[in-house]
Amino acid sequence: MLENAQEYKQLLNEVIKTISEAKQRAMRGANAEVIMSNWQIGKLLDEHSEWGNSYIDSLSKDIRTTFPGVTGYSVRNLKYMMKFAREVSMELCSKCCTIPWGHIMMLLDKTEPGSRRDWYIDAVIENGWSRIVLGHQIDLKLYERQALSGKVSNFSRTLPTPQSELVQQQLKDPYVFDFITARQSYEEREVEQQMVDNVTKLLLELGTGFAFMGRQYHFVVGGEDFYIDLLFYNTKLHCYVAVELKNDKFRPEYAGKLSFYISSIDGELATDVDNPTIGLLLCKEKNDVVAEYTLQDIDQPIGVSEYRLGDVLPGDFAKYLPSPEDLQSRI
Repeated sequence: MLENAQEYKQLLNEVIKTISEAKQRAMRGANAEVIMSNWQIGKLLDEHSEWGNSYIDSLSKDIRTTFPGVTGYSVRNLKYMMKFAREVSMELCSKCCTIPWGHIMMLLDKTEPGSRRDWYIDAVIENGWSRIVLGHQIDLKLYERQALSGKVSNFSRTLPTPQSELVQQQLKDPYVFDFITARQSYEEREVEQQMVDNVTKLLLELGTGFAFMGRQYHFVVGGEDFYIDLLFYNTKLHCYVAVELKNDKFRPEYAGKLSFYISSIDGELATDVDNPTIGLLLCKEKNDVVAEYTLQDIDQPIGVSEYRLGDVLPGDFAKYLPSPEDLQSRI
């Protein structure tokens, strides 16, 4: 038995009181109260961390004795609460109150305190990711590809504020199409077809608000036929997004062709309520300097990114990926 039994009894009473109050509020469906309760309990536990870990076993048993049938207060979960309180400030906890507890446990496991974790918290709140999607995005290093990557675009010059900032935030480098497997000598049409076959996963990788309009989207200019590899509409940005896919290194002439497509969409397809069409050029590889010089004198908004496929991922990406079978079963 603990030497400081009186202190332990006082701690138990405080924890039970916190749970009782939280349960009453949680019955009204307030996830925020559950999260705040977990943080408060974690704070109480952390204040007695010098007792070691054995008292948490006793605490878990006594809580469940007091609340028969209650779940969520296992030894494992109580330790998560203590980690939550240690690593998350009260201010950040208030933001986390809109996130399910399962998401928070995953964030505690897969991220460290700091800007990276904060970014994923904001992303979950904004995009409404499920826990599976959150784990998938962390494994594929979305923060590094979207928030930290050296993105090449002319958005700041060709789009008005704040649309340019929103579009830049959406851009990734590289894009990871891990659900696509292809030969080393694959054809662009093969990859396009697999994107269409897996359009749900494609939209998840592209980001928030994308709606698929078509593959090899046909339009006529001056009596001549043209075909865009992939066309999307983004309901968040209120604009069309034309995607050109190249299975080789970026070349300046690719941007010229995409620029023509953007002008054609703005003239033939977009309406007065639509924002300027955005072009995204996806290449197997790119030279950032060449891409930046290419975009300097182009007046249409274009971004250039690399992309990776499931069987040709470099080692630093491949080691973070689940197996194809696991990915299929989870999604």
